[in-house]
Amino acid sequence: MVRFSYRVLDAEKAAQLNDKHKQPALLDPRANVSLSIPTLEKVGQLRQSTAPEAGKVYWMVFSNKERYVKRGDRVSVDRQVPRRQPAG
Repeated sequence: MVRFSYRVLDAEKAAQLNDKHKQPALLDPRANVSLSIPTLEKVGQLRQSTAPEAGKVYWMVFSNKERYVKRGDRVSVDRQVPRRQPAG
């Protein structure tokens, strides 16, 4: 697991990270991987989804089962990935 914490400077821009309809991805160009936020049956997504406020710190957790992303890697977060809808 990779915990990504961030301090909100602009609440309007940060709202995209907290949008329940979007699935942020953690991108690591060195490892050429894109990590997603896991969804647990009883808990839901491992991230905060409340309306962000400037000056506060928020977090989200990305699955890194294969340990592709290593400590010290430079990563970025893509906030525009639409969340997949279950088939059926």
